[in-house]
Formats: sequence, structure tokens, C-alpha cells
Amino acid sequence: MNIQLALDRMSIQEAIDMARWTEPYIDWIEVGTSLIKELGMASVEAMKREFPGKVIVADVKTFDNAIYEFELCYRAGADVATVMGASPPVTVDLCIKTARTWGRQVMIDLLHTTPEEQAALAQYREAVHCRHVSKDQQENGTHLTGPGAYGNAPSTGDALTGNRRGAPSGAPGSASVSPAELRIAAAGGITLDSLPGLLAMKPEVIIVGSAITKAADPVAAARSFQDCIRKLGRR
Repeated sequence: MNIQLALDRMSIQEAIDMARWTEPYIDWIEVGTSLIKELGMASVEAMKREFPGKVIVADVKTFDNAIYEFELCYRAGADVATVMGASPPVTVDLCIKTARTWGRQVMIDLLHTTPEEQAALAQYREAVHCRHVSKDQQENGTHLTGPGAYGNAPSTGDALTGNRRGAPSGAPGSASVSPAELRIAAAGGITLDSLPGLLAMKPEVIIVGSAITKAADPVAAARSFQDCIRKLGRR
């Protein structure tokens, strides 16, 4: 499992400092959506310049204008760019094709996607499929909390994938794809306490933001996540 440090709601220099402090304990560095929206591609360029040996993720959350936005990210130095799985299928497909052209990667954010949409997106085996609880959901009390969060989605919506209200949990094509068949990432209020429950998903990437960046000691927090993942991996 790789630790992806999500950097949001800060200046470029603050993001660089945070990544520098925690660098020994993280694998991927995410230039968060808020950072990109406020400060543009300069934030991506700065992180790649400062950390050329790390995987840099531009969390641009593309929903349209796929080629233009992904080329902006890749030109700025991003190794990975994100597209919303709920966007039009042609948009996701163009993101995948653009990544192939540039020799880079795609992360598909499954926020607010139905089981049917997730089944369709599973054709993109090379992409990282990110199961995500949004910031707004977190602030309203929804979190990734343990194995029970990863079962069948209730009809009122899945705490893990953010399925649309009313999406049928047992409809044809709604069965989850085995984690062994897809590259999985998990994001959304992850803490040391919730981390063990994520093993059921067999994630390639664990995305951690405020549990590190807002900790009293971010370096110690990042080290604790790395130690916990190593211990869990030995079980």
C-alpha cells in the first residue's frame, strides 16, 4: 500500500513544507483540488520540481474538457490526474487515451457513481479506481470506518462509493469487481483507527489528508501511518 498525502487549503509553500517534513513516510503526493483551483498549475509544477522522485497526483477532478485539462496536468509534471467516474463516458475514455499518449496514469474518482457505472468503469484496468467519501459527506458524519462499510450498498446510498440515492444494490452488473482485478485507492477521512478496516478492499493507495496535515505533529502522524501499514502488511 502506498500512502498518498493530500495537500489542500494551503499555500504552495505550505504544501511544499508539509511534503518535505513527511517525505520519508509518504509515497505519492496529491496536489489537492482546492490548491489547483486557487493557485493553478503552478502548484503542480512546484511539487514536481521539489519532489521529482515522488508520484505527483493532480486532483483536478475533470468532468468535461478531458484532453485539455489532462494535458495541462501532465505538462505541469503530474504523474497521475483524476477524472470523475460520474462524468460522461466519453470524458473518461478521453482521459484514459490522453494518459496513454503521455505515458502517465489516471485515477477515476468513484464519488457519486452507481454500481452499474462502476461496473462499466472496470474496463479501465490500468486506472486507479478511487473509492471516496467527499469532504461534504465527512462534515455531515459519513466516514470510512471499517469492514461493514465495504459490503453491499443500501438503496439510500453507499458510504464508501457515494452511490446515488435509489441506486439498486442488487441489479444486474452491480456486483463489486474483485479488488484483485482492479487498482484500488481509498479516500475520505481515513485515520489510524479506520485503516485496518480498509484491508478488505486490498487498496494500492491510501489517501490521507487532515489526519496528517492537521495533526499536532505531522511527521509523527505520517510515520505512524507508515508503521501501521507495514504491520498490517505482515499479517
